Amino acid sequence: MSDLYWLTHEQMDRLRPFFPKSHGRPRVNERRVLSGIIFVNRNGLRWCDAPREYGPHKTLYNRRKRWGAIGIFARMMDGLAAGKAEPQTIMIDATYLKAHRTASSLRLKKKAPGRLIGRTKGGRNTKLHSITDQNGRPLSFFMTAGQIGDYTGASTLLDSLPAAQWMLGDRGCDADWFRDALEEKGIKPCIPGRKSHGEPIKYDKRKYKRRNRIEIMFGRLKEWQRVATRYDRCPTAFFSAICLAAIIMFWL
Repeated sequence: MSDLYWLTHEQMDRLRPFFPKSHGRPRVNERRVLSGIIFVNRNGLRWCDAPREYGPHKTLYNRRKRWGAIGIFARMMDGLAAGKAEPQTIMIDATYLKAHRTASSLRLKKKAPGRLIGRTKGGRNTKLHSITDQNGRPLSFFMTAGQIGDYTGASTLLDSLPAAQWMLGDRGCDADWFRDALEEKGIKPCIPGRKSHGEPIKYDKRKYKRRNRIEIMFGRLKEWQRVATRYDRCPTAFFSAICLAAIIMFWL
């Protein structure tokens, strides 16, 4: 059974302050259940295909659903990142996550929020926008439908930026308003200009080469099968899977 655990006792001690309080009967083995949730997300399994050693698959599913709905996994990532982040230089970028047909197979109910799935040249996708520290570790995420431009993610994440000296971004963030907003926050933009921008934009090419670390971060996230391919209809459940993957790979 020890080979199936994904979390050590020390890692569980770091996560435990973020657990919701238990009401009524105490929860079953938390380390075992969390390891089962990680196993399913990492390997892209159906919940009913989880190994029996992790306990009933309904327990795994219900725990992920309940904790995801109240933002526990996002809170874990924010809390762990707050103590270890190195935000002297931050980076911004976005990536596409393929949506499986099961993620958008049913009609939405009236007045229900959207699923954040859009059509692009590559098919149905969800777009994940992210801010990372200088080591490429994620500080915050924001999800949109696949066809939404990088401007939307950049403007939404702007208010959550930590105090930093530099911001590295690709040409998708080339906008005068974005550069002005960064400079108002005391952050120097290092963003190349588009060919259509008009006047050439000066930027530190040597520093810009370090932006590949956020690309590496996205690549590592996509090693988790239920992140690389979206099977969840509920965007909150999918977002929880992304946050959990980030916690395990970057902050524990």
